[in-house]
Amino acid sequence: MLIARVIAEPAGLSPQLDALLEALSDHGPADAREIDGGVIEIAAEGVDVAVLRMVIDTHLGKTDALIAPHRPQLPRLFISDMDSTMISAECIDELADFAGLKPQIAAITERAMQGELDFREALRERVALLKGLSQDAIAQCLAERIAPMKGARILVQTLKAKGCRSVLVTGGFHQFADPVAEQLGFERVVGNRLEVADGVLTGGLVGPISDSATKKATLVEELEALGEKAHVLATGDGANDIPMIEAAHYGVAFEAKPKARAAANGWVDRGDLTSVLRLLGVAEKDWVLD
Repeated sequence: MLIARVIAEPAGLSPQLDALLEALSDHGPADAREIDGGVIEIAAEGVDVAVLRMVIDTHLGKTDALIAPHRPQLPRLFISDMDSTMISAECIDELADFAGLKPQIAAITERAMQGELDFREALRERVALLKGLSQDAIAQCLAERIAPMKGARILVQTLKAKGCRSVLVTGGFHQFADPVAEQLGFERVVGNRLEVADGVLTGGLVGPISDSATKKATLVEELEALGEKAHVLATGDGANDIPMIEAAHYGVAFEAKPKARAAANGWVDRGDLTSVLRLLGVAEKDWVLD
C-alpha cells in the first residue's frame, strides 16, 4: 500500500481524479479522500512509486505531492539544501556578477545541478574564477541578492516548534549559509568556505569540500544521533542533492531539475515551501508565522 498526498488544481475530487483512480484500478484497489487544506490523499495497492508518480503527473498535471508507504508523520530531522531551495538564488552565480563573470559561472552551475558535470571539479573551477574579488562583495551580495524562498522560515520554524531538528547542508559557502541559517532558524550548517587573504578571494577553498556525499553523510550522522526510528525530511533541487533525498524517508524535490525530481518521493512544482507542511499534514492554523 502506498499513500500519496497531492495538492493540485482544480482542488477537490474532480473528473481528473476519477480518471486517475480508474488508471490505478488496473493495478489494484485505490481510493481517494480530501483532507485538511485542500490536500487529496490517495491510497493505492499494487503499484510502486514510479507508477504512482506517472499516473499523478498524467492525470493531475502540475502538482505538489508526497508518496510514502504509510501516512506521512512529522519528521524528527529536517535537512535541506540552500541555493534555489531555501533561498531564491545560486550564491556563487550572484557573487560572480560582481566580478563580471555571471554568464560563464552560471553556465557551469546549471550543468553541475543537472548532473552533467562532476560537482567537485565544477566547484573548484567556478571558485578559481573569483580570484581577486574583494570580500566586501560577499556582504553586498548578501544584502542585495540573497532572499529566503517563500515559505522557508515558516517551514523551518514550524517544524522546530514540533520538535524537529533542522540542518542546512550546502555545496555553497559558509559566508552565505551561516547568516541564512540564522535568519531561517537552522540549528547546524555544513558547507564550503571561500578562502580570503588580504581582503580578497584567493580562488581557493578552506577545508574539505561539501558535496553530495557530504549531504548524505550528514543525514546519516544526524539520524544516528536521533535513533533509527526517527523520520527524516530532506529538500533539494539539484543532482548533488540526490543521495540525500534518496536517503530520507520524505525526499522532496523543490522546483527541481529532472534528475532530482525523478529521485524523490515528493515534489513541489506549483506552490511554495509551505506545501511541504500541508503534505505532512500540518494544518495552517499550526504554522509558526513570525
